[in-house]
This record gives sequence, C-alpha cells and structure tokens, in this order.
Amino acid sequence: MFIKPRGGSWWLLNLLFHIPNFLRLGFRLLKDKRVGIHAKAVMIAALAYTFIPSDLLPDFLVALGLLDDIIVLLMGYRIFLALCPKDVVAEHAREIDRSSSWMIR
Repeated sequence: MFIKPRGGSWWLLNLLFHIPNFLRLGFRLLKDKRVGIHAKAVMIAALAYTFIPSDLLPDFLVALGLLDDIIVLLMGYRIFLALCPKDVVAEHAREIDRSSSWMIR
C-alpha cells in the first residue's frame, strides 16, 4: 500500500501511482485463456470506443470530449474485472504485486 500522507485529498495521488499496475492487470487478463470471451469483449469495446471518431461528446470539446472517453474506459474496466473469475484476478494481482515489490508502498 502507498504511504498515506496526512490529509484527505491524497486518494488521487494514490490512484495515479497505481495506474501502471491496473494497466498490467488488464493486459494480463486479456491474454489469459481462463477469462471468458464476454469479459474480453467488454474491455475491447471500451478501448475501441476511444479510437472511434464519432463519440457521444466530440473530442474538439477538449475537456468534455476526453471526459466521456475516460468514463467509458473506467466503466469498461470495472465491468471487465467483475466478469473475470475472481481467483484469476487475484492470482495476477499477486504476481504483479510481487514483481513491483521494489517500489515504495
């Protein structure tokens, strides 16, 4: 766990610190044959949405255009994790945690 400085607004820093681990976990789960095709389809659809030129909010509206992409990615990732077998997610999370044990936590 990340060292928690005093104050209540450090949750965002903690989240940003763990983004590489979330990306590693998602990539590993996408490659794992034990994860069903429905779960993988949800994540691939969320990723594809960010590259499709037609969005709910156009990207030329800079803040709003990026916001809908981020929301779709986050929701897709959460649904993807919920559809993955819990033991497979836990196994990959432990392996990622072991491989990044050199980091300050």
